[in-house]
Amino acid sequence: MDHSLGDFLRARRELVTPDEVDLPAGGGVRRVPGLRREEVAMLAGISAEYYTRLERGRDRTPSPQVVTALARVLRLDPESTEYLMGLAGRKNPRAGGHRDPHVPHHLDQLLRTINLPALVLNRYSDVLAANAFAQALSPGMRPGINRLRWEFLDPEARRTNPDWQRSATAAIAHLRAQAGTDTADERLHRLIGELSVTSDDFRRLWARYDVHTATGGEITLLHPQAGALQLFAEKFTYAGGGGLELLLFHPETGGRTAEALATLMTEQA
Repeated sequence: MDHSLGDFLRARRELVTPDEVDLPAGGGVRRVPGLRREEVAMLAGISAEYYTRLERGRDRTPSPQVVTALARVLRLDPESTEYLMGLAGRKNPRAGGHRDPHVPHHLDQLLRTINLPALVLNRYSDVLAANAFAQALSPGMRPGINRLRWEFLDPEARRTNPDWQRSATAAIAHLRAQAGTDTADERLHRLIGELSVTSDDFRRLWARYDVHTATGGEITLLHPQAGALQLFAEKFTYAGGGGLELLLFHPETGGRTAEALATLMTEQA
């Protein structure tokens, strides 16, 4: 039996405090983190019995109105609300998500000509292609590397990223957003199972049910030759389909990082 809906509701319920929804904390020690089931039910305007059935997987098709109410109580953003709707069977699964195409020739050419570290990823975070600048920037950007495995299993990832916890959390939230509510993707399930067994951090963060599409942000990389590099990461979805993403990195113009990156790229040219 599929318990994805119940697991999601329970995980998100445990992350919401009574204070966040204007409920009194009450006296004594609370036995559960976050909200109690009956508190969620009361705030959503449904019975505690019905909400318990949802969490325990006895009812997996709540109405759109109930889903919307639960999303409000659980303080879900629009992307997480859409994910919850999918778990409740209120939207169609993503089409074509299982394809793992080769990198189109013109996209590969772009990587070779762009004067910035750039790489192409699929929905599983496999590096399908990367230019020489990206590969010089980090061993986790080489073709054939799975970015999630590298992030959670290779000690080098933590040594070179002083903000590893934030990056790891964002990577898992992005994986959930990419996967959507597709429960038939065997390759995705194998990857999640492998990392859940081999990484306590992955298992803990995956259980939070964070859902958020990553579009980029500021990062710091500790490079063995170039030192600390302050970079902007930009992620773009490839319009040609297949779940491909283009990830590139660039520095603030005129700063020390720009000079250090230019030297590093000159050595790779």
